[in-house]
Amino acid sequence: MTSTKKKVVLAYSGGLDTTYCALYLSKELNMDVYTVLGNTGGFSNEELAEIENRTKQLGVVQHASLDITEEYYDKCIKYMIMGNVLKNNTYPLSVSSERAFQAMAIAQYAHSIDADYIAHGSTGAGNDQIRFDLIFKIMAPNAEIITPTRDMQLSRETEINYLKENGISANFEKMKYSINAGIWGTSIGGKETLTSDQPLPEDAYPKQVVKTESEKLTIGFEKGELVSVNGEKVQHPLDAIKKIEAIGSQFGIGRDMHIGDTIIGTKGRVAFEAAAPLMIIKAHQTLEKHTLTKWQMHWKEQIANFYGMLLHEAQYLEPVMRNMETFLLDTQKKVTGTVILNLNPKYFFVEGITSPNDLMTDLFGQYGESSKGWTADDAKGFTNILANSLKIYYTVNKQ
Repeated sequence: MTSTKKKVVLAYSGGLDTTYCALYLSKELNMDVYTVLGNTGGFSNEELAEIENRTKQLGVVQHASLDITEEYYDKCIKYMIMGNVLKNNTYPLSVSSERAFQAMAIAQYAHSIDADYIAHGSTGAGNDQIRFDLIFKIMAPNAEIITPTRDMQLSRETEINYLKENGISANFEKMKYSINAGIWGTSIGGKETLTSDQPLPEDAYPKQVVKTESEKLTIGFEKGELVSVNGEKVQHPLDAIKKIEAIGSQFGIGRDMHIGDTIIGTKGRVAFEAAAPLMIIKAHQTLEKHTLTKWQMHWKEQIANFYGMLLHEAQYLEPVMRNMETFLLDTQKKVTGTVILNLNPKYFFVEGITSPNDLMTDLFGQYGESSKGWTADDAKGFTNILANSLKIYYTVNKQ
């Protein structure tokens, strides 16, 4: 028998906000709730099964888990690596970048089942509400958006109490922290990140430090894309990211606190752990310093910074993003080689690189040692011409 209830598709992660929303939409608004999890590589099979089982307690009609990790890499992560994108020179856009892909997948799902409504659990105080709303309005314009957490200005304590009162069992102690995990890093929000001075406690980080001795790690690139880890070829760059994350996270590498400007104008603070992104970006950037020209590096920095800003501010669907991706891809033709990293507890550094395209060649001289491509007289004449415009300026202005 066909249900006469209204259909609502809920962007579902299994966290506190979306768990509350699922029960509220089903119980209080009497809707047929379809939960959809857009998996960007942050869940194990066991976690996905546990999340699906929990939806059965919440009155959900159907749950879908959509693995969009490969699409996320091909259409986004690849370009963030090529652009060495770090928001405010710190944050690898772990959550901000994946939200667009989750929202697009959820909007497509809502269209496929002809949903009346589409919902998410974002609060009214952060970036995610804008990211989800914007994509939904563009890709699912006929579905009205419902946001219980935002509209009722619910606290985490209120949501937990509501779930307990309705007999929903969960690890509520763990839910005190808002954790968003994906292939490109994990963000952690809690009471400490609402302050300007308190650090996140050690046990709030999902991955703990277990390594105490330094290790070498080599990362191979071909035309800007990951091809090997410690000399072993990978079938797909995602495999390399997983391997690098598994190694680096054991050292507690990639932990930091990001402070930035939100889309809505406030300052925001969030902790994160992203061993693979930070090591990969640093390795790639170092390789580029050896293989690209001065002006390639200069314009890449300008464009990549703009690309990261638009990505952070929910503008993935803006056509100029495709134009910038074309530029970034074109710059990678000679970015091939191997980068050697030295890993230590909570920090790492790049030791060096090897590349067939290394522009630090000795064919024309060695910096600070010898010159083969010019003479002493050439250098003197070059300096005379280089100084000419400023000599004129200071002479004319009598300075």
